[in-house]
Amino acid sequence: MINLATVAGVREITARYGLAAKKKLGQHFLIDGHVLSKIIAAADISAGDTVLEIGPGIGGMTQALLAAGANVLAVELDKQLVPVLSEIFENENFTIVQGDILRVDLSEIISGRSNIKVVANLPYYITTPVIFRLLESGLPFESITVMIQKEVASRMSASPSTKDYGSLTLAVQYHADVTLVANVPTNCFMPRPAVDSAVVKLRLLPSARVETDKEKLFAVIHAAFGKRRKTLLNALDSEGIGGGKAALALTLENAGINPQARGETLNLFQFAKLTEEIYSQ
Repeated sequence: MINLATVAGVREITARYGLAAKKKLGQHFLIDGHVLSKIIAAADISAGDTVLEIGPGIGGMTQALLAAGANVLAVELDKQLVPVLSEIFENENFTIVQGDILRVDLSEIISGRSNIKVVANLPYYITTPVIFRLLESGLPFESITVMIQKEVASRMSASPSTKDYGSLTLAVQYHADVTLVANVPTNCFMPRPAVDSAVVKLRLLPSARVETDKEKLFAVIHAAFGKRRKTLLNALDSEGIGGGKAALALTLENAGINPQARGETLNLFQFAKLTEEIYSQ
């Protein structure tokens, strides 16, 4: 079989089946074998693994996953691609479901399986909703290795006191360890997207990183980052959190946090400690 993750492979399959990348679905087919190898290595794919692939497109990633010995369960929104993929991989350990990853019954698709690895080249417009659906599903996902917009990848993997660090960083870290695997320029795709991409790997934690009440924790986090230039004291007070400036200043000090610090300097554990102090009053 021709290598589907090449210019020649994309051209052959699209010509053979009368296909074209659909802009409204954010379709950009990977044509760089080096990047593909990095994804397979980062996802730690080995023989017998079960992989949930989201949006397989014309099958470039699918082909590499199957070659590594994975059993691939694919979810594809594009109805035109489902019979094409079914034909290309008809004699492989491959199952495909047509549907929207944000709406399909994931528990039914992966029924009876455990330690599932998710691999995907995600359309930019659904990146965050898809990732959080997976993270919050409670299903037995071991890791999520995805190609996403570079800007979003930078925010997910950011460190405190950097411009990319924010509530998205902390929301992902609440559920998983995050690793930035590789940056991927636009020329690695056909057709080329408007912006660069990156690969990130999320290794899911067995339970939330902190035990603090999630709703209260993220109310504090979102307030802290709602006005980044404000100090924590002013940012939280402006959202009515902490019972007034005097009480809030004391609460911050009790949590070991300088009231004049900004939210971007705190890690998740510090936010958890602060939340507990605020709501224990």
